[in-house]
Amino acid sequence: MSEQASHQQGNLWRRIGLGLLVLVFLTPVVLGVLHYRSRIFIFSGLSGPSETSTVKPAVPANWRTYQGGDTARLAILLTDEASAWLGLVHGLKSLGVPFTVTRDVSEALRHKVVLVYPYVSGLVLKPDELRRLAAHPTSGGTLVAANVLGGGLKEVFGFADVQASRKRFAMDFSAGSRTWLGFDEPEEKTVRFGDPARSAEAQLGTHGYGQAFDAVAAFDDGAAAIARRRFPGGGVAYALGFDPGFLLLIGQNARGTDIERDYVNAYSPQNDLVLRFLRQVWREGEPLAVSLGRVPEGKPLAVMMTFDVDFTRSLPNAVTYAELLREQGIRGTFFIQTKYLRDYNDEIILTDESAAHLKRLTELGMELGSHTVAHSTVFRDFPMGDGKEHYPDYRPIVISRDQARDGTILGELRVSKFLVESLAAPVKVVSYRPGHLSYPAGLPQALEATGFRYSSSVTAGNALSHLPLRLNYGRGAEAETDIFEFPLTVEDERTPLMGMRLAQSLEVARKISRDGGLYSVLIHPNILGHKLDFARGLTKALQGRAWFGSVDEFGAWWAARDGISLDAKREGDSVTIRVVPKRPVRGLTIEIPPNWQLEGPEASDVRFKPRPGAITIADLPGPATLRFRLVPRSGNTVVSAEPVARGSLGLR
Repeated sequence: MSEQASHQQGNLWRRIGLGLLVLVFLTPVVLGVLHYRSRIFIFSGLSGPSETSTVKPAVPANWRTYQGGDTARLAILLTDEASAWLGLVHGLKSLGVPFTVTRDVSEALRHKVVLVYPYVSGLVLKPDELRRLAAHPTSGGTLVAANVLGGGLKEVFGFADVQASRKRFAMDFSAGSRTWLGFDEPEEKTVRFGDPARSAEAQLGTHGYGQAFDAVAAFDDGAAAIARRRFPGGGVAYALGFDPGFLLLIGQNARGTDIERDYVNAYSPQNDLVLRFLRQVWREGEPLAVSLGRVPEGKPLAVMMTFDVDFTRSLPNAVTYAELLREQGIRGTFFIQTKYLRDYNDEIILTDESAAHLKRLTELGMELGSHTVAHSTVFRDFPMGDGKEHYPDYRPIVISRDQARDGTILGELRVSKFLVESLAAPVKVVSYRPGHLSYPAGLPQALEATGFRYSSSVTAGNALSHLPLRLNYGRGAEAETDIFEFPLTVEDERTPLMGMRLAQSLEVARKISRDGGLYSVLIHPNILGHKLDFARGLTKALQGRAWFGSVDEFGAWWAARDGISLDAKREGDSVTIRVVPKRPVRGLTIEIPPNWQLEGPEASDVRFKPRPGAITIADLPGPATLRFRLVPRSGNTVVSAEPVARGSLGLR
């Protein structure tokens, strides 16, 4: 071989070697770029939100916010400002019972029905105040007291002694009391305070009353949980052996794991029973008792059809469910997971193609809500974040079922809301549901900071209630937020298959409808089949009997209802009801005694629909006065549990 040929061959091998060397170094880079591009989708030109979300510090609630009104209201005499009174007032507002809170015994005794809360003792009430409270039932009034611990009032309430314990896990209403209260369902017999299989002590302490003259309810150890004494003049005294505010607060803060009987897919009226008991005592003692209905348009049940879109193939199916609802004139809520990264959970959900389905859902009239970005089971452990998280730089990664990184509470809320609003403009996202119902303590204030108004983050079983709830800051007892929670009633992931549970689900709806409540359905549109059949069957069975609407529709109505002031006053043989809303509201029902007949509203622009025991105002743009004529009652004057017409779905 010539020298020139040898040189050329050497150059060739050097080039090949250099090429191989470059290939060795570039291959990982190229593969890395390809892998990176395959694990994230970025919408061209989309970035935000630009504004910062700031979580405001907690502002302690002031009981004076809830004082005022006429004497027909239930009077709450607050003996300890550091108590769980916020749970009590939020619960009464949810049920619709007008009340006033006061620290003044004289002011409380202007009312026929007085609830002393959270306890009675000579340490918090002066001797003269105790004497005046003791005289209230003897002169025809109604005195209710939580935790009668002292003050010499045992005889007034009709018991001999009191014993504290954390080993009482439930109380049962007596058979006669259940008839009086209208507690006809099996689930309406027992109120639980804990679960001995989970904890050696109940979630709250109790006081049992020994040798009670009349036990409305008894603890599991036989001591009276609610002692009652009736007086010849029509007065009555009740001693509660538990803290109703604290019990209600457990459910309102979704801390009822040790109390819940059924997590979901069941009738779970636990804390509603306590509220209905207080309402019945108030109605029996106050002839002018008027309250607010819990469902728009006077219907017996509020139904929300909601869908969690958190799977790659769920968006096309979601459109099919939306088309079904549209055919029936129903507006549903679709909670969208804005997943733009591939990780342990799933492939990428949001792309240019899938984003078109969001537009289609809005064209069909559906509400779009947020279902987070990462959909992590450990969202409850995420840090709050700095409120500056924005797309596409916010990139939370789910590593396993119990591990995720780079996620924050504010990031999940801000970025998911921004993406849905950007891709489906001009939609406004105000409703939220976390993946796996994972619920961090800071969620209520984070929702406020990011512009949300409504949450559906817990089940009715865990909330211990079928009523909407107002959320407290930090899931605590001291400060409130403007966020309302709408607990879930029925979901699709537990056995048997949802399509096989239609009859069972309708039975739950019937039970809730007996006193008017919320029935929220959760469907994951990952498949059609039996789930679509369930949605079709449920809506067909309840339509015309129940109110249907989206989370934002019901939320707006509920928020307006929450701000209503309601008072009744007697003038000779007639009664006037004054209704003062903070904002216009439609389809508001006022529950009245059955012997009242409407004479007419003083506001000429108020349209109404009266029926026995209730009146529904079609449109209430501002304050209105309704006048009623009293029709004499016949027979026993003791009020039964049916002073208000109780709607029934008639599904038996």
